[in-house]
Amino acid sequence: MATNPTRSVGGDLPEDPEDLLPADSVLSLEEYLEMHAAVGHRTRYEILYRLVHSGEMSPTELEAAMDIDDSTLHYHLNKLVDVGLVEKRQRTERGQDGLYTYYRATVYGEVTLTDGVDELIQGEQEFERMYDSTSDT
Repeated sequence: MATNPTRSVGGDLPEDPEDLLPADSVLSLEEYLEMHAAVGHRTRYEILYRLVHSGEMSPTELEAAMDIDDSTLHYHLNKLVDVGLVEKRQRTERGQDGLYTYYRATVYGEVTLTDGVDELIQGEQEFERMYDSTSDT
């Protein structure tokens, strides 16, 4: 049985998820999915969480905050940079030799975290509060 490619599966939603993207979308559906997959790893989620909620951080600051070794941290930072959730910046610091490297969340990183995983967690917390308040009666 052939399906109609323009038929809606849930009200106003298109049948093909690719059709959710604007015609002039900067990213492909695959790129969006790669971003969400990257945050699905606990270490990468925690890195992104810290960068979104604490602001830019150096690798040394992240290592100390997360109690993680340098090679593991850089492996996960590179994954987040590769998918566009985090950007690596370098600048010179007054009174220091060489470049200072730091990482910060991109707009995509902030939205993926706050409108994605964080919102899902908060939704569960709200559900638990609702459930707890109805079970008290």
